[in-house]
Amino acid sequence: MSARERYPNLPKGVEYAHIGWDFFILAAVVINLGLLLFDSLFLLTPINQTIEAISPSFHSAYATTIHSRFITIDLFFVGIFIADVLLGWAVAIAERRYHRWFFYPFVHWYDVLGCIPLSGFRWLRILRVISLLYRLHRLRLINVRGWWIYKFFSKYYDILLEELSDRIALRLLGNVQQQIRSSDSLTEQVIDRVVMPRKQQLIQEIAQRLETSVGTAYQQNRHAIMAAISDLVSRTLRESPEIQRLRLLPMGEPATSAMEASLSGVAQRLVDEVALSIHSPEFQRLVEGAAENGFDSWLTPDEGSDRVTEQVVYDVLELLKEQVNRQRWKDRYD
Repeated sequence: MSARERYPNLPKGVEYAHIGWDFFILAAVVINLGLLLFDSLFLLTPINQTIEAISPSFHSAYATTIHSRFITIDLFFVGIFIADVLLGWAVAIAERRYHRWFFYPFVHWYDVLGCIPLSGFRWLRILRVISLLYRLHRLRLINVRGWWIYKFFSKYYDILLEELSDRIALRLLGNVQQQIRSSDSLTEQVIDRVVMPRKQQLIQEIAQRLETSVGTAYQQNRHAIMAAISDLVSRTLRESPEIQRLRLLPMGEPATSAMEASLSGVAQRLVDEVALSIHSPEFQRLVEGAAENGFDSWLTPDEGSDRVTEQVVYDVLELLKEQVNRQRWKDRYD
């Protein structure tokens, strides 16, 4: 995200001032942390003696110029960091960056605590480096994701997070399975609290789906259905003894052919009328009534259905546990 996208109302010069100040604070933090680290090592007797043996002049200059005045030098950096916090707070208020004006010190708590000149808080200033690197990454001035150290920590953070979430999910699923085993009325609770409040919606959905599926199936297979009806009428007439005797009479063959055509037409029109009546309110009420009767019988619980329902839910949860327990990070990093 570019600086102009982050602060769309800022002039370009102000954006560059933001970036310049970020680099200045980053340099100050790096120098200060370097001095803190070197001065801490300088206090160790073996390292102190080694430095004195290697370069007595440097040892003497550092001891008299920096080490003896380290508190004063550190307070100078503290003054810079306090100015940065106050300036950043003022800029955040002016740019309306947060929902309330007093949110800044809570969001940037590490900056505030890092200003305290005590050994326990001084090392919090390293978080400033991380914060500034993240800010520069958002400005697309650097690409942190391409650094090997980021990839290293990102990999093991991803593994740790997945392992923790998997353990939590397995514990939750196991607790649910235990509740299912110990509950005597799971099916009744599902029916009373889940199915019955939505009974009418489910019945209407069944009727609508039946109407749609039957109508669509008829339209797609109408030609085959009509051919089957004609074949059925023809076969029935051929196998009828009365029709066979009628064929023997004068003009019997044309009469039977006309009768066959008429009966086939009547049967086909009857099927067409039945198919069209599927979309009628009467048919919908009939289907809803049948679905409601079936619902009542289907929702009547017994001991066998209770066990089947509980076992199905238990097995589904067991399958989920197997999926969760699979260490997918091995597939990503192997």
